[in-house]
Amino acid sequence: MGECAAVIPAKDEGERIGRTVRAVASLPTVGAVIVVDDGSSDDTAQLAREAGADVVVHASNRGKAAAMMTGAEHAWAAGHTDAPVLFVDADLEDSAVELGVLIDPVLSRQADLTIAVLPPQTSAGGGRGFVVRLSRKGIRALTGYEAQQPLSGMRCMTRAAYAAAQPFARGWGVETAMTIDVLRAGLVVREVPCQLHHRVTGADWRGQMHRAAQYRDVALALAVRRLRHRRVER
Repeated sequence: MGECAAVIPAKDEGERIGRTVRAVASLPTVGAVIVVDDGSSDDTAQLAREAGADVVVHASNRGKAAAMMTGAEHAWAAGHTDAPVLFVDADLEDSAVELGVLIDPVLSRQADLTIAVLPPQTSAGGGRGFVVRLSRKGIRALTGYEAQQPLSGMRCMTRAAYAAAQPFARGWGVETAMTIDVLRAGLVVREVPCQLHHRVTGADWRGQMHRAAQYRDVALALAVRRLRHRRVER
């Protein structure tokens, strides 16, 4: 496992995708950068190609989890067999150069899944932590693991961890479900401080709708895993 493949799900990220791709590509432990354009209405795909990414396009929006799976499967099919996958949010821009701290523990086999713990962002978000608390409480109840930032999307995982988390939970439940599934498979999860900066969801109606969708998807992912847990206990 000498290098990993970076997968960047993106929708309408034309303003930021080029800088994010170039920052990720500059990491010495990244062997490929795959951008999955998930039904964008702007020039995200073109700008990602111009920045040097291998681009896969969803003709219509299929959601973050589907884009993540498309990117990972594309990386392995393209010859990066069994390489760990680094999932990267498209809006990180230049700060994505800090992602190496997630890759190193996976390449050295100290962890099967690493999760970025972000510092306070330059602008405050509009949320009140309801979704974070829901996710954290659910992870704790099902695994005993105390997650610091359970919704963090920047993650590096081995192919074994990826397999343990299949199929990814829909929509915004993917991170919560992934953490639970990997832990319950007996694999090692580590949260790693990472100096990343991204666009913060605001307090306007769009931000509130986004959080409502997050809450719905996380609650559904937890409900599915509670049911599985009860079946196993029987």
